[in-house]
Amino acid sequence: MMRGVDHQQSGMFSYISAERRVPRDHPLRAIRVMVDAALKESSWRFDVVYASSGRPSIPPEKLLRALLLQMLYTVRSERLLMEQLDYNFLFRWFVGLNIDDPVWDVTVFTKNRERLLVGEVAQGFFTAVVEQASVQGLLSNEHFTVDGTLIEAWAGPKSFKRKGEDQHTPPDDPGNPSVNFHGERRSNATHQSTTDPEARLARKGPGKEARLCYAGHLQMDNRHGLVVNTRLTQASGIAEPTAALAMAAEIAGQGRVTLGADKGYDQKELVRALREYRVTPHVAQKVNSAIDRRSTRHPATCSVSGGANEWKRSSAGSRQSPGCARLVIAESPGLVGPSPSPPLPTTW
Repeated sequence: MMRGVDHQQSGMFSYISAERRVPRDHPLRAIRVMVDAALKESSWRFDVVYASSGRPSIPPEKLLRALLLQMLYTVRSERLLMEQLDYNFLFRWFVGLNIDDPVWDVTVFTKNRERLLVGEVAQGFFTAVVEQASVQGLLSNEHFTVDGTLIEAWAGPKSFKRKGEDQHTPPDDPGNPSVNFHGERRSNATHQSTTDPEARLARKGPGKEARLCYAGHLQMDNRHGLVVNTRLTQASGIAEPTAALAMAAEIAGQGRVTLGADKGYDQKELVRALREYRVTPHVAQKVNSAIDRRSTRHPATCSVSGGANEWKRSSAGSRQSPGCARLVIAESPGLVGPSPSPPLPTTW
């Protein structure tokens, strides 16, 4: 066999599109079909948010596809996302950019993204995807599971300072000042982050380190483990039951449904409120449980932890440290939207 020549000069023209370079069985192809259908249905929402004249912005369809890639592949910043879009053929194809199209400036991308979030376009996109699953018969609309986790904010412990204190930067390093908070008692009542004031100091459990976090909540349909509702709230002791009740109130229909959860949701006020919404709580019981025989007589109550494990797996791909997911996109507490997902396999 003759030895090939290692040519280093790049070709001036290419006649192969990004479409042909993406394998036919790549999982993003099926996702792209669902995404395009949801975007087509959400077109009227874009008309409400954007003006009919003026300088053209980043197309909202391309913007949402790029944000979805950031979540699926857990790209930790928008600057890195723009870098990936510059040379990754797979990302360019999914977003809808031609090979020769320039990549957007990261600041322009961020400002356009904030417009979509404020206009609740992202929530409408998520709802359209859930409707597709419902039309295909993938949802039961009767049995649900809810769970929550801590989502680490993009704020360091050095930014957590006493409220009302005159802030001054030590002269040693203005970009990364030395801060000695050893022995100082810090709490959310007396301290606040200067870079992310809405973040709260929280920990996963006894003996775990405290981090500046938000609380992420998912409601899953038990038939195929699909996420049907989400919340992002401030981290507090009542965040999980409050979010669970809010999502239970949005379950469509008049019939009785079930809601599985772990022991953290075994609270009298929550159980009582769920029953008022015609929701039967299938909650793992504590020693002094608020769950009575109305729920425990059903065999399904014994297997409520399985659905909760689905949420742990759904957020595992975005975890940068044990027990705490990482906030991919900064959102205001209470905003509804898609949650972090496991990374898809890359083919190159």
